[in-house]
Amino acid sequence: MVRFNISILLLLLLSGCQTGPTESHTTIDWVDFIKLENTEYNVVYNGVIADEKYISEKVGKVNFKVADNISDPGYKIKNGDAAFHEKGTEIYRVKDKQYLIAVKEPHEINEYRIYFARDKMEDEWHLKNMPMEKVKRVEIYHTTLSGENKKITELTSLEEINQLLYILKKSENKPDFQPSMRNGDPEHYEIVFYTSDPIAHKYNIQFDGITFYWYPWETAVLSNDISNFINKNNKMGRRLPLD
Repeated sequence: MVRFNISILLLLLLSGCQTGPTESHTTIDWVDFIKLENTEYNVVYNGVIADEKYISEKVGKVNFKVADNISDPGYKIKNGDAAFHEKGTEIYRVKDKQYLIAVKEPHEINEYRIYFARDKMEDEWHLKNMPMEKVKRVEIYHTTLSGENKKITELTSLEEINQLLYILKKSENKPDFQPSMRNGDPEHYEIVFYTSDPIAHKYNIQFDGITFYWYPWETAVLSNDISNFINKNNKMGRRLPLD
């Protein structure tokens, strides 16, 4: 009888612990955006500012960082809101690009992050839109574990640039490709193509210790000949046919 009464008491205590209000936290995966003058700008993933000289006048600043501060999925973003930039971050216009803005970002290549007005223009920096015949210079960066980009290669020779473009164009689509994790996380590289445009095209390449691959549309595997460009200690390998 004593044991029975103790059991009832425990049940009552447990029930009492659950009668109060419960806290719930919603995690929101924010798109990298800035809202300015009633226009929402989204980040340009495949582009970087070609040179700081293309940064124009200041047009505003961030008033509120929504990430880490907003958990309501129904929150309506306002002018001055940004997904990931701190309050006070200055916003600049890009010269000759009416619907592009930029913010200072030290970890980005050339130290600015670019955003486009999503309701007034498309993200035009997909590979299919890159004018390969106008590429004048190429830089290759290795992305460190801390997120910094370290330049390892620069190409200015038209012959070398065409060799690199040939390798990229000949990549083989393999949507089911799974990188090897035997050596841990893959190495990340950024290849930047400069034309006369204020925005340079940027594409990510990864290496899992065996295979180089990238994502021009879907997962595509690259020839290991690209290591001649990515490894700064290697000299140019065999010449490839151009078409």
